[in-house]
Amino acid sequence: MSPKRAATAPLRQGRRPADVPRPAPAGGGDARARQRRIVAALRSWRAALRIARREAGRARGRTALVLAMITLPVLALAFAAVSYDMSRLTRAERIDRQLGTADAELRWLADGPLTQDAWGDNSYPRDGVQHRTRPVTATELTAQLPPGSRVGEVLWWVPFEVRVGNRREMFDGRQLDLGDPLLRGQARQLAGRPPTAADEIGLNRAALRRLHVRPGDRVAPADGSGDRTVVGVVEFPDDLGPMVALPPTARAPVGSRGETRWLADLPDDVDPGLTDRLNARGIAVVARTPAPHPGVDVGLLGASVSAEDAGNAVLIGGLGLLEVVLLVGPAFAVGVRRRRRDLALVAVAGGDAAHLRRIVLADGVVLGCAGAAAGLALGIAAAVAARPLTEEYVVQARFGAYRIFPAALAAIAAVAVLAGVLAALAPAWTAARQDVVAGLAGRRTPPPHRRRWPLLGAALTAGGAAVAALGAARSVTPVLFAGLVLGELGLVFATPTLVGLLARAGRWLPLAPRVALRDASRNRASAAPAISAVMAAVAGSVALGVYVASDDARTTATYRPGLPYGHVLVLDSGAATGPLPPVARVAEVAAAELPPSTVARVDAPACAAPAATAGEWCEVRAELPPGQACPYEVPQFRDAAVRLRARADPRCVGWLSGGYSGYSLPSVVDDGDALAALTGAAPQEVAAARRVLRAGGAVVTDPRYVLDGRVTLAATRTPDEPESRGTVRSTVPGYVLRGEVEVDQLVLSHAAAARIGLAARQVGYVLATDAAPTPDQRDRFDAELRRLAPLEVVVERGRPDIDRRPVLLLLAIASGLITVGAAAVATGLAAAEGRADLSTLAAVGASPRLRRVLSLCQAGVIAGLGSALGIVAGLGTAVIVLAATNRRYATAWPVQEPYPVVVPWPTLGVLVVVPLVAMLGAGLFTRSRLAVERRLD
Repeated sequence: MSPKRAATAPLRQGRRPADVPRPAPAGGGDARARQRRIVAALRSWRAALRIARREAGRARGRTALVLAMITLPVLALAFAAVSYDMSRLTRAERIDRQLGTADAELRWLADGPLTQDAWGDNSYPRDGVQHRTRPVTATELTAQLPPGSRVGEVLWWVPFEVRVGNRREMFDGRQLDLGDPLLRGQARQLAGRPPTAADEIGLNRAALRRLHVRPGDRVAPADGSGDRTVVGVVEFPDDLGPMVALPPTARAPVGSRGETRWLADLPDDVDPGLTDRLNARGIAVVARTPAPHPGVDVGLLGASVSAEDAGNAVLIGGLGLLEVVLLVGPAFAVGVRRRRRDLALVAVAGGDAAHLRRIVLADGVVLGCAGAAAGLALGIAAAVAARPLTEEYVVQARFGAYRIFPAALAAIAAVAVLAGVLAALAPAWTAARQDVVAGLAGRRTPPPHRRRWPLLGAALTAGGAAVAALGAARSVTPVLFAGLVLGELGLVFATPTLVGLLARAGRWLPLAPRVALRDASRNRASAAPAISAVMAAVAGSVALGVYVASDDARTTATYRPGLPYGHVLVLDSGAATGPLPPVARVAEVAAAELPPSTVARVDAPACAAPAATAGEWCEVRAELPPGQACPYEVPQFRDAAVRLRARADPRCVGWLSGGYSGYSLPSVVDDGDALAALTGAAPQEVAAARRVLRAGGAVVTDPRYVLDGRVTLAATRTPDEPESRGTVRSTVPGYVLRGEVEVDQLVLSHAAAARIGLAARQVGYVLATDAAPTPDQRDRFDAELRRLAPLEVVVERGRPDIDRRPVLLLLAIASGLITVGAAAVATGLAAAEGRADLSTLAAVGASPRLRRVLSLCQAGVIAGLGSALGIVAGLGTAVIVLAATNRRYATAWPVQEPYPVVVPWPTLGVLVVVPLVAMLGAGLFTRSRLAVERRLD
């Protein structure tokens, strides 16, 4: 064939020679080019995923480490999500549990028409309609229902107090007839039989465990009403906490009947007409079908999640994600360095920077997917297996059906994969910039450290501090959390620079710490994330610890005792049906059970003749003299300038926030007998105050109320009708008594009370003790008084003892575990990476002990530097938050006690010891024998 014919042969056969360009189709070239690029990228990702899967099988130790770090948080989140979904009842499940075998639940709430939502969850009386206070009878309620209906009564939240030795245990009880088929669905009878007689009760498992009793045993109620026999074990599905089932014949405590609900058995289903008729009478209806004409749809308001809560959850989740990324990042960095020759071969074969990045990112995708799958499977299995324990000890309620919350699990899996990809992101960029020749030779060529990273870190740290301060000053929690996140990111970006600066100072150190600092500086891609992870954990622990300790100190400073320390106040519980015991009888009991003490009767002001009716009440107060009252009205305090002027005005001191106090009586009617025990004042002042009281005067603790030895009293009598409110004033002799009590008190004589139309009603006793009673003495005294009358005993012991040490210790332990874990991971990776250096040291005569000392120093660099940075960052964060909060309090009204900055030294002590523990562990678990290997570089 001739050359010309050969050149044109492909054209005659319908083909185009390779050197002849193909004309681009009109309008479709760009689309086909994009399609080819997408296909090429997918093929590149497929190859990268295959390489990542092979590498995961080859580096099993590193793979197991990364999988554990990703799987554990996924397992915990999956367990919580599945348990939450099972515990959240659907509306049908909730209605079935609420009604049992009944057709409807009825609550007579108002004396007139009310409005309810479709399901009866929320209701309120219409305008002008009062809440019903009169009890409802079964006959009265049945009359409102169709013929043939039957109702059963259930009393909720009935208090039941049991005496166990010298202590008391309070339980919630439900009073119902569990033998009634209509009410049988309200509880499960697990053992024994339902209680029927007045001296019988049923307990659930939690109550049996707390009281250490079994069916057939007897328990003693604290009110002295007679022992009760435990005849059965019951279970209320909606409340697995300590509960008591009381028979319908039991006597409920006076004033504590609880909430009454009626279950109805109807001949037909609940129809719209019945719901409307019952709502018109003030009866709320709960049925299995919604009301067709709901008055208001308020059922979704309580279930909505606020934007602030959602923002806080996202930011806290972001902090947790950052911690996982920082912990997993060193493993990927070491993996990239161990595969630098393989990556260089890919580059020689034509792979560009994008291909190298995909290969490393594929490691994060593969391990993230594997960790997510393992964590989800283990989390679901753990939630299903631990469901009975979670129901009984965590949620304290039976769950609904078995569900797994697919949407939440998908989000958790996506976050796990995202964590893997983010952890591999920095190593991927490092791999794409490595020197190909150095990679083929096996030499390490760390990329030059960019100056922009420390500048960015400093900017983010400063900006985060400003944002956190703004959020604290404005009380906007999402802004506060956002500032903390930004500040933590800034410290993470600045950590490599700090590592490099420390490495320069290591030239004056011995060999082992010098090598450890050099390795940390050369391998910043693995050392810096580990140090940052330790720093983040320690900073959070220290910041929360400082806040908790400062809040505890502030709480101590704001406490105002209501009685002198150690004195005892005995009050009527409201269940007494007759007069209280005489003072002499109480004194006999006190002499037998308490330290030496004196007893005085305590009377409170009450309405005088004509006798007070139901709903009527009287009060008395001391009035400020003219010119002594605060000149500002409440609406004016919205202006910051007015608040500042009021803070400086001594006439407004009564408006200041006095903190909180123990139980005290603001006003007492007494002629001086109880004055010393109530105030703890000096004998000379008590004698002077007693003379004023016997002269018909009054005693106050605030000197502003006394003018020229006189005080003005105002008594207010309020009947049922608000417009009938009346006030009587009288000026009597006054005296200012300064004692140990820091709350405002008013003691008026019987004569002064009579002048303003008040009487005295005994409410209890006050005991002045020589020493504070011990808890055992208090319990024995209370037990003996209960035999006389239903009395409550209150002992002034100062600020309630809230032990925050467990919280601080838990924070320290959590951050300590993260510190030890991060140090162990980084030390192990550094040892694996530096095996060639150790071989060189062994070849030049290093002792076998050097490897152990070197591992100890490497752990010290990670844990020590991370803990030091974390302590500084945590203290700085706490100071910023507390200072911003105090600045807001500086113009607040009423005046608030500022937060002191209290450093929790035990927490800091634990965090200082943790690096030493990490170093000791690294030294103990590292083999001292140095293997001699041939180096390739």
